[in-house]
Amino acid sequence: MKNPFDHDLLPADAPLLNVQVDGVWMQFPRGLNAIEVARRAGKFVPHYCYHPKLSISGNCRMCLVELGSPKLDHDRKPVLAADGRPEISWMHKPQIGCATLVAEGMGLRTDSPMVEECRKGVMEFLLINHPLDCPICDQAGECKLQEYSVQYGNDGSRFTDDKVKKPKRVDIGERIVLDDERCIMCSRCIRFSKEMVHDDVLGFIDRGSHTTLAVHPGKRLDNNYSLNTVDICPVGALTTKDFRFQMRVWFLKETKSICTGCATGCNTLVGSRENLVYRQTPRENEAVNSHWMCDQGRLGFHYIHLPERLVQPMAKVGQGKLPTPWAELIPSLAAQLRTHAPKKIAIVASGRLTNEEAFLLAEIRHLLGGEDVLTDIVPRTGEADGILRSADLNPNSRGLELFGLSAQGQNLGQIRHGIDTGRIDALFVLHENLLDTAAWPLSTVRNIKLLVVQSILPCPTSELADFVLPGASFAEKRGSMINGEGRLQRLNKAISTPGHALDDWQILLQLKAALGGGNGLHSIEEVFKAMAEATPAFAGLSLSKIGDLGLDLKLPDASTPPRAIPSPHSAI
Repeated sequence: MKNPFDHDLLPADAPLLNVQVDGVWMQFPRGLNAIEVARRAGKFVPHYCYHPKLSISGNCRMCLVELGSPKLDHDRKPVLAADGRPEISWMHKPQIGCATLVAEGMGLRTDSPMVEECRKGVMEFLLINHPLDCPICDQAGECKLQEYSVQYGNDGSRFTDDKVKKPKRVDIGERIVLDDERCIMCSRCIRFSKEMVHDDVLGFIDRGSHTTLAVHPGKRLDNNYSLNTVDICPVGALTTKDFRFQMRVWFLKETKSICTGCATGCNTLVGSRENLVYRQTPRENEAVNSHWMCDQGRLGFHYIHLPERLVQPMAKVGQGKLPTPWAELIPSLAAQLRTHAPKKIAIVASGRLTNEEAFLLAEIRHLLGGEDVLTDIVPRTGEADGILRSADLNPNSRGLELFGLSAQGQNLGQIRHGIDTGRIDALFVLHENLLDTAAWPLSTVRNIKLLVVQSILPCPTSELADFVLPGASFAEKRGSMINGEGRLQRLNKAISTPGHALDDWQILLQLKAALGGGNGLHSIEEVFKAMAEATPAFAGLSLSKIGDLGLDLKLPDASTPPRAIPSPHSAI
């Protein structure tokens, strides 16, 4: 899917302009405003309403800077200083940096006495009616009003009248709560909803100190990108119901990772503490998701901490299953797999496996009989929204194709037919619940003589399994995936697996060793190295070389979209 935010990037061949920033002449591409020029020069201009991906509103006035232009002589030619540079004629009034594009010979002062005095005045006006509720505000710790009041505000307030009271705890959407008393009317949320997701539901009502943010009558802020308004709100006016009052942000450990909700692979920060994930937020990557992510992917982590989570390896004994140590279960499983001919074994993998896991699974397939072992994944499709949500709901379909484990569902019918006819009697299922689909009736699964399920949560398929292998969620993994555009990206481990559950690559590595595939790999980095040596697409790469933003691989064009198989829970 084409990145819908490419139009916001400056062209690589943009002409360079000479601009003086705080007395130093530098060169910048044409098309930048004063805020971006200052940022590239290592200077910070505080701002609230400005956002690089939204239109300019210029209503917070926090980004006031001092501007100047070349001084001209009577012939309208620039007057040059001793260093050969134009002398600057400074304007007597400050200008807003967000709405000012730099020009050749322009001067910019970001920290002059006039600028500092203006910032103090703006901060004083913004705080006149703002409630003093920082200790109970959910935005505390990442609030720009809080930060700027310390850096640019006055020591005290001269305002003695009563503050204007506005609505509090307003339910404006399925996932959003509004506190109008905290709103500073930056209009970021209004512009995002209108410009990015074309859902024009927010606006201002009334005037002056009584101006209030509100939803249009009869409407709700319920689009699939609504939580991005919480991310860009510089104060605590918009908060998410999911994270509200759950954890102070300064206690969270933030881990750079990617969303596994679809093939887009939005870059994320996983916020965790004491082995619990509390939230996911988007991480900026212009090549993938810019500054945003959808609500569906953002909130898709709660299954990790469900009380029924599989935490103990199990093996069937008689009519039931008993907890079995890994050291006993893996050799027993390998021995039973060895009793089946290659053509009697099948593997149903998952498009949520990492490349490293797929590589090890392909090695296991080779040890069990190679291409005689029929293999496929369960394809999952939805409706692409033209923004970030992909039609392919498997995050690593390209990776599974690369290792020959995916036929985009075309082999699933053969596997089921083989089970029904007795040709296939051993099935290894990874992170899928076959009974979630009408294509796999209970009678088919019951015909399997040896059923192995590697999963996170119990499901009807795991209830019938002879071996249950508790694996890891995306937040408990380190590894890589290839998104729908062929970009290699990295997952990082935010929390540990619960109980006796193991990372999926560790389970597969132990099974590979038990099948006679050697045990010379001891870390995920070594697995990636072995994978890179065996796979031309990864030649010369390592996990660390992927970097935080990923890199593009030279892969064949993506295959046709997979067939839709309705399965609301089988991704777990």
